Amino acid sequence: MYARFFLTLLLVVISAIPAAAQGGIGFGPQLGIYKVHDQEGARLMGGASLRIKLSEALGVEGSINYRHDEYSDGMVEATSWPVMVTGLIYPLPIIYGAIGAGWYNTSIEYNLPPGFLGGPGVITDETKQEFGWHFGGGAELPVGETVKLVGDVRYVFLDYEFESFPGTEANSNFFVITAGLLFGL
Repeated sequence: MYARFFLTLLLVVISAIPAAAQGGIGFGPQLGIYKVHDQEGARLMGGASLRIKLSEALGVEGSINYRHDEYSDGMVEATSWPVMVTGLIYPLPIIYGAIGAGWYNTSIEYNLPPGFLGGPGVITDETKQEFGWHFGGGAELPVGETVKLVGDVRYVFLDYEFESFPGTEANSNFFVITAGLLFGL
């Protein structure tokens, strides 16, 4: 199922090459602040995005970011590199709605105190891949001939199940507010 989705997306991106030749493509850094439900405080997230405007009303974005989360008072740490693909709809030239999917390659480390479920070394660290989806909206403002300032709010649906830590499931859904620059290619 996921392979079909990403193959379809790849075909959409390839079909966007004529739009890129007309200046409808931008690449740049993004910085976000996000808050996960089962985690204290907000955290920073950084990465980069590539955005292709397919027409006046449609676009597609690909992005990769870095996240680090802590659960259960620091006993569980999750480091993730989300790779996301997002479809964009522009009801107005600078306002867009966003919906998409992401693949979260996550390394999970367990920092257990001595005597807790057998202590350190009993529960092994793990690496897993999770699939999540997101929706939101934002604005894309020109700040120069080939530069745009982008800002949006997205809600991400993603639930981790820590298999090595029995009975633990974290509500890791989160919202993220991002800002970034897109440099036209």
